[in-house]
Amino acid sequence: MNVTWRRLKDRIMLGLAALMGIIILVPVLGMIWLVVSHALPALSLGLFTQVTVGAGGGLANAIVGTFYVVGLGILIAGPLGIMAGVYVGEVDPGGSFAQVVRFTTDVMAGVPSIVIGYFGYVTLVLGLGWGFSTLAGAIALSLIGIPYVVRSTETALSKVPRGMREASLALGASQSTTIWRVTLREALPGVVTGVLLALSIAIGETAPLLYTAGWSNYMPSLQLTHAPVGYLTYVVWTYINEPFASANALAYAAGLLLLVLIVIVNVVARRLVSRSRLGR
Repeated sequence: MNVTWRRLKDRIMLGLAALMGIIILVPVLGMIWLVVSHALPALSLGLFTQVTVGAGGGLANAIVGTFYVVGLGILIAGPLGIMAGVYVGEVDPGGSFAQVVRFTTDVMAGVPSIVIGYFGYVTLVLGLGWGFSTLAGAIALSLIGIPYVVRSTETALSKVPRGMREASLALGASQSTTIWRVTLREALPGVVTGVLLALSIAIGETAPLLYTAGWSNYMPSLQLTHAPVGYLTYVVWTYINEPFASANALAYAAGLLLLVLIVIVNVVARRLVSRSRLGR
C-alpha cells in the first residue's frame, strides 16, 4: 500500500511539473512565433545594409549602434565588476568595506533601469554637457550590468576549493599571485558567465538609452560624445506604434534580431558552465 501510494505521489508530482513546464513554454513559443511571423516580410539584404529612413528602410544603423553601445558598456562593466568581485570575494571578504560594496550592488540591481537612465541624463547629458551620445548610453548600461558581474564573480570565487589557495600560499606565492593565477583562473567560466549575463540584459534595455543615447538615423561614428546613436530596442519601442505596415514590420524585425542575440549569448553562457562542470 505504501509503495503504491508513493508511486502515485511521484506520478502526480511529475505530472504537475510537466504541466508547469507547458504553462511556461506555451507563451514563450507564442511570443517567438508572433515575432518571427511578423518579421518575415521585412527580412531582406537591405535590412542589414540600409539605414532607417522615416517609417522604413533598414536597420544597419541600429545594429551597429547596438553593438557599439552595448560593447562599450560591457568593456566598462566587466573590469570594474570583476575587480569589485575579487575584492569582496578574496581580498577582504569579511571587511566592512566589502559589506558596503555588497549592499551597494544589491541596491543597484534593484533600481529600475529608467531611473538609471534619468540619472545618466541629468549627470552626463546635461551635467557634463555630453549631450545624447554613445558614451553616456554605455555608462548607463554599465551601471545596470556591474551588479551582476560583481555577484557572479564573488559566487564563482567562493566555489574554488580552499585547498588550492592554501597550496599556492604554501609554495611561496603571494596573495595577489594566488588570486590572479590560481583562484581567478579556476573561477573564470563563472566570471565569464556573469559578464555574458550582464551583456544579455544590456542588449534588451531601452529606457536608459532613451535618456542617454538618444536616436540617430545615421551610422554611428567613433565620436563618443555629442553624437546620438541608433539601437534596436528603440526601433521596437517606437515603430511598433506607427500606423504604417512597413514600420511595424521593421519593429518586429528588430525584435527578432534582439531575440537571436540574446539566445546566442545565453547558449554561450550555458556552454561555459557545462565545460566548467565537466572539467571539474
